[in-house]
Amino acid sequence: MKNQIFFILGPTASGKSKFALSLAKKLNGEIINADSMQVYSDLNILSARPPINDQKKINHHLYGFVKGNVRFNTHNWCEEASKKINYLNDKNITSILVGGTGLYIDSLINGMVSIPSIPEEVKKESNKILLDIGKENFFNLVKELDSESMNDISQNDIQRIRRIWEVNFYTKKKFSEWKKNNNKKLIDLKNYKILLFLPHRNENYKRVDLRTIEMIQNGAIEEVKNLLKLNYNDSLPIMKAHGVPEIRSYLNNQISIEECVSKIQQVTRNYVKRQHTWWKSSNLKIFKKFDQFPDEIDINSINLDLN
Repeated sequence: MKNQIFFILGPTASGKSKFALSLAKKLNGEIINADSMQVYSDLNILSARPPINDQKKINHHLYGFVKGNVRFNTHNWCEEASKKINYLNDKNITSILVGGTGLYIDSLINGMVSIPSIPEEVKKESNKILLDIGKENFFNLVKELDSESMNDISQNDIQRIRRIWEVNFYTKKKFSEWKKNNNKKLIDLKNYKILLFLPHRNENYKRVDLRTIEMIQNGAIEEVKNLLKLNYNDSLPIMKAHGVPEIRSYLNNQISIEECVSKIQQVTRNYVKRQHTWWKSSNLKIFKKFDQFPDEIDINSINLDLN
C-alpha cells in the first residue's frame, strides 16, 4: 500500500486512537495527530493523548510537541502534517491521521484561505471584548460585521467567532470576502481515504461522562495545577481546553469537585454535539462512514483497497 493515507475521524471519546493503533499494525503505518489540543506538551491527561505504551508500539507524530504558550493554529498544523506525510511517503510507510478537529482535516485536503497572520495584540483585544460584553453580545456584534461568515456558527463556537472578528478588525476586510479567494494547498493529497465514525450521540455522551471521571482519577487536577504555575495568558487555546477552566474554578474554591466534574462533562458533551453537526454537514469525500464506535468494528472486515 505505497503512499496511502488514512484519516480516522470522529467526535471525542469515541475510541479513534485505539482503532488507529490497530490499523497502523495491520498496514505497517505510523500515526499522525489531528487533534488541536493533543499538540500541547503541557496537556496530556485532559487532551486524552495516547498512552506512552501505545506510542512505543507504533511511532506517533505531532503529539505533545508544542509548548502551551504557543498559539498553534490550523496553518501551523497543516505545515507540520504535510512534512510528516511526505517523510513517511519517502519511506513507504502508510500515514494514519487521527483526530476530531475537522478544520485541520478540511484545510489539509482542500487547502486554506491565504489570510494575513493576525498579531497577538489583536487576539488579546478580541478576548478582552468578549470578556467585557459577554458571549451573546459578542456573537451579535460579529454577526452584524459579517453575517455571511456567521451563518452556520453556533454561539458557543467562540474560537471561530473571535477569528472572524480578528480578521475583520486587522485586515479591514470581511472574513467571508477572504474565503472567496483561491485556497492554498500545502500538499496535494490524492491517494487517501477517510473512515468517519459517528456513533449514536447519547452513547457518545456516556463515554464522555465516564472518561471525565477517569481523567480526574488519573491526575487531571494536578495537571491543571502545574499548568497554572506557568502563568500563561488566559487567551491562549490551551487555557480554554475542556477541563482547564472548570478545574481552575475548583482549585480557586469557587465550585465543588462534583460541580467541576459535571461542568467538564457538560462542555465536552456540547463539543461532541458540535462535532457531530460539523461532520454531518462536511463536504469531505468519505470512504466509509460508521454509526458504531471504532472498538465495535473489525478492521479485517473493512476493504481498505484504494484502487
